[in-house]
Amino acid sequence: MYTALRLQRKLKQRLRSGEAEITVVTPDPYMTYQPFLPEAAAGSISPRHVVVPLRRVLPHCTIVVGEARRIDHTKRTATVTTLATAEDGTGAVEIPYDELVLAPGSVSRTLPVPGLAEHGFGFKTIEEAIGLRNHVIEQMDIASATRDPAIRDAALTFVFVGGGYAGVEALAELEDMARYTARYYHNIKAEDLKWILVEATGRILPEVGESMGKYAVRELRGRNIDVRLDTRLESCEDRIAVLSDGSRFPTRTLVWTAGVKPAPLLAHTGLPLNERGRLVCTARLTVEGTEHAWAAGDAAAVPDLTAAEPGRETAPNAQHAVRQAKVLADNLVAAIDGSPLKEYRHRYAGSVASLGLHQGVAHVYGRRLKGYPAWLMHRTYHLSRVPTFNRKARVLAEWTLAGLFKREIVSLGSLEHPRAEFEIAAGRRPRPDDGDCQ
Repeated sequence: MYTALRLQRKLKQRLRSGEAEITVVTPDPYMTYQPFLPEAAAGSISPRHVVVPLRRVLPHCTIVVGEARRIDHTKRTATVTTLATAEDGTGAVEIPYDELVLAPGSVSRTLPVPGLAEHGFGFKTIEEAIGLRNHVIEQMDIASATRDPAIRDAALTFVFVGGGYAGVEALAELEDMARYTARYYHNIKAEDLKWILVEATGRILPEVGESMGKYAVRELRGRNIDVRLDTRLESCEDRIAVLSDGSRFPTRTLVWTAGVKPAPLLAHTGLPLNERGRLVCTARLTVEGTEHAWAAGDAAAVPDLTAAEPGRETAPNAQHAVRQAKVLADNLVAAIDGSPLKEYRHRYAGSVASLGLHQGVAHVYGRRLKGYPAWLMHRTYHLSRVPTFNRKARVLAEWTLAGLFKREIVSLGSLEHPRAEFEIAAGRRPRPDDGDCQ
């Protein structure tokens, strides 16, 4: 989105005259601002304000909602399946191009853990974040209503695997929400909820530095969150989380945030990949040894020219991706015009992370912050980075209202099955626990 947005501005006259055309192929008609997913899951931000509609911000681009299945760069074509592919029966569409920009990002990296595919939750999309919020509140409803102690214990046990940004922030925000929600249940106390964070290495939040990572562990443990370092998930079959330290936790909620991997599309491009499956790129954001092909973001292995050690690559994070997009767009226009290309250089500024309401850690330009100042910096930074003034204003308004009114604790799990009631009424689906009572 950022690349197309800049190209749209740089090529404004050529787009109007028809000399240039920008086609954006995307599986979703919106861009998700992922740093706000934890707050969306906790109900601090409305889901629709976490996403940016592409058709609104890219009015001069052609938006194709679909998935690129294969790239044939020798023929300069992309094979794309769209929402209409199965309906019209004509098969995939071949879209020709002159210049190719690959920025498919990454997908969740899963491991062959028994039971993970059947029982695990991801936390990378807005749908997953809202689904997890609904699920957590539904588990509290189950625990409140059940007469089986084992079911109650499993419903109130929440296991998160992965101590990076996604895992820590999601756990901290949802624990905050659930602790607040517990006051509205007559038979559930905040102490009844069991939260477990499982991390395979000896530290969490490595981006904020070792000292801030240790502070984050102390802060979470101070909230009765069980942080397990140097521990792996070995199985979650039958809804029982089995850890490498021998612990077993019956649970109905297991959230997997243990890393990402490049999008599968890259394996079907014929372009050079490194050992981790990322595109081998130059500092000018061109694909190594390939003309008319460009890449940025998580999918691109870009040399870090600011690093002291030669051979290092820029980290696959939003801080680099957004800045790379601007350089890529400028270089693409320069290449069309026959001008020299610029190299991408950006020294890592640092990181901020939220640990729930009014708590956070930060390591920015060598300075370390914790608690409320870090949390405030986290919100300020991401408010400044979320795209469009419209989204900034809406998010700020929601934060302001959240400070004046009580938190919303509604579960809308039925949204995931919008036709269920109609199918029951039409006799196409039996009502759960259907009996003689009406």
